Amino acid sequence: MALQQSDRETAQPAADSPGGYAAQATASVVWTVAQKWVLRITGFVTIAILARLLSPADFGVVALASSLLPLLQLLADLGFSTYLLQVPEATTRRLSTFFWYSMASGVVLAGGLVLIAPLLGMLFATPAVTPVIQGLAPVALLITLGAVPTTLLRRNLRFRSLAVQATIAGAAGQAVAVVLALLGFGVWALVWQTLIVQIVSTALAWIASRWLPSFEFSRQEFGTMVRFGAKVIGIELVALARSWAENAIVVSALGVSGLGYLNIAQRLIQIAQDLTSAALVPVSLVVFAQIRSASDRLRAGYLRAQSVSYVVVGAIMLCLAVGSPVLIPMLFGSQWHESVAPAQLLAVAGILTIGASLDQGLFYGVGRPGTWFVYAIAVEILTVAVTAAVVHWGLGAMALGFVFVAAAATVARWPLVARELDARWWTVSMPIVKTSIPIAVAAVVGFAAVAITRPLPGPVSLLLAGLAMAAFYLPLLRLTARDTSAELIGLGQRALRRILPRAPKAAL
Repeated sequence: MALQQSDRETAQPAADSPGGYAAQATASVVWTVAQKWVLRITGFVTIAILARLLSPADFGVVALASSLLPLLQLLADLGFSTYLLQVPEATTRRLSTFFWYSMASGVVLAGGLVLIAPLLGMLFATPAVTPVIQGLAPVALLITLGAVPTTLLRRNLRFRSLAVQATIAGAAGQAVAVVLALLGFGVWALVWQTLIVQIVSTALAWIASRWLPSFEFSRQEFGTMVRFGAKVIGIELVALARSWAENAIVVSALGVSGLGYLNIAQRLIQIAQDLTSAALVPVSLVVFAQIRSASDRLRAGYLRAQSVSYVVVGAIMLCLAVGSPVLIPMLFGSQWHESVAPAQLLAVAGILTIGASLDQGLFYGVGRPGTWFVYAIAVEILTVAVTAAVVHWGLGAMALGFVFVAAAATVARWPLVARELDARWWTVSMPIVKTSIPIAVAAVVGFAAVAITRPLPGPVSLLLAGLAMAAFYLPLLRLTARDTSAELIGLGQRALRRILPRAPKAAL
């Protein structure tokens, strides 16, 4: 049933119950990661099929049109969903205010996209993109319609429901795309894939949330949301501007081919981050928001989460840094050898920036997006400046510049986070310090193993190098971060017990 009173709050997970925040957060991260893996794998298979049925031009036209959707989503959301995730009480007045704004903005954005599509077609010098943009216009409205139900599910740590919904929607969209492609619908197979995914996910979110809006719109609540959301959306826009500037600098100095080599290197790291640390942001934001009034619990929870993140994600980035000379040619072909060194350095930068995801969730969760906004602007400006200064020496120098920026940004975050946690900066730095020695030793062992096993087939070389690194990484980790190792084992066991059905007891 819908909440009927403005002062009623949505259901919250019980903090002190056996299924409290820790267990629910662990299961939420596992479900989010599992969802990303399933969608990546099935999506790869679907793309492999569609690539044989559609032309590169079809993919290019849809990619061009789809590039507008993230910006539309930002404008329609305005950071309101993040506000509702961290606010102490998600009252019906707040939720309804968000809903009516989202619906109105969705209608305006979808209609505006239809009207300006011909102009965009001329701007892109691609007339074929005009009907595709118009066909994708309803996605803007569908995204906004599902914003509040999805936010409620995230707020209540119902990431299992979100994972199931995303999987069902993804499978439905992929099935429709393949059928339409086989029937000769060409580019519209990809358009309908996007539409079906959004239609199904929005419908399932409404069903799962069991929420209905009231006819309330509070100007006061709207103003509060705008002031908070402006900082959140500002962070996203700054990151987008940095990406555009970075690409322009690379193309002007190294040409389009240089950008292509960098893109492959970045894509490898981004996929790894998307399947690991990216799952922490939505979960950590909710958990930190719900325990922020208890400083001891907030500090302890943050340090535990950071420690586990560095152990797990650090190992993955280490494997990419060591294995890129074998992995990139094996996955993309020998013509991409120039992407190897940048990928290795970007993996090192990825190790340094592991904590950024949780730090972002922390500042959002405690209601301090402004601090993160200022920090993000400084980091993005430094990134562009360093890129412009070193790009003429090649992609290797540029990637090394990213490592420098990552190190500086990490150190700069320690006092900011320490202030929020009422802790010392060196306490905040301990998660990465404790894992640095195991990572460094395992890296030396891994590079040596790859060099020795170079004559062997690529998969065999990677497997042997991975085993060699694990033989050193895991024992050293037990020495430098014993508590974290035990915590990781315990979290894994609890997550499995929560997600997997219990095995039936054997009959006596």
